[in-house]
Amino acid sequence: MDAAAKQALAADINAVARLRGSFVLRSGVVATEYFDKYRFEADPALLRRVAQAMVPLLPADTEVLAGVELGGVPIATAMSLLSGLPLCFVRKQAKTYGTCLAVEGADVKGRRVVMIEDVISTGGAVRDAAVHLADAGAVLTAVVCTLWRGEGEPRIEGLAAPLYAAFRKEDLEA
Repeated sequence: MDAAAKQALAADINAVARLRGSFVLRSGVVATEYFDKYRFEADPALLRRVAQAMVPLLPADTEVLAGVELGGVPIATAMSLLSGLPLCFVRKQAKTYGTCLAVEGADVKGRRVVMIEDVISTGGAVRDAAVHLADAGAVLTAVVCTLWRGEGEPRIEGLAAPLYAAFRKEDLEA
């Protein structure tokens, strides 16, 4: 994706997902702006463009994509369709019925897996999902996200796998 296309995609994501009003954040703080990631994931044309921007970030030896519940699932699915790579879904916790698994879909045991997430600020959900993948026998080689909202270089403390982001918050604010 060339620079102009990337800038246009960032502007389109921002236009759809940045909301203004009064919002209570997870921390309890009231904010006048909110980034609603589900808005760009729910738009098929925008989701396709996001996936097209993310597929080139996948390491060449990737064997399986792992979509993190909930926001990573539609993006990972779109990336799977574009790349032809098999896909698994990582739940926040194992089901208490049926298969009783936290990792569903493609077999990950002994395979090189790249976790797919939508927006990462600190990586808490990714660290939790990494535990489930390790328990299932996956070899986590990288994390790819749509948007890195953290400070500095994209990284997740306590996780050895590198983090690749299609966009940083500055890209959407430009």
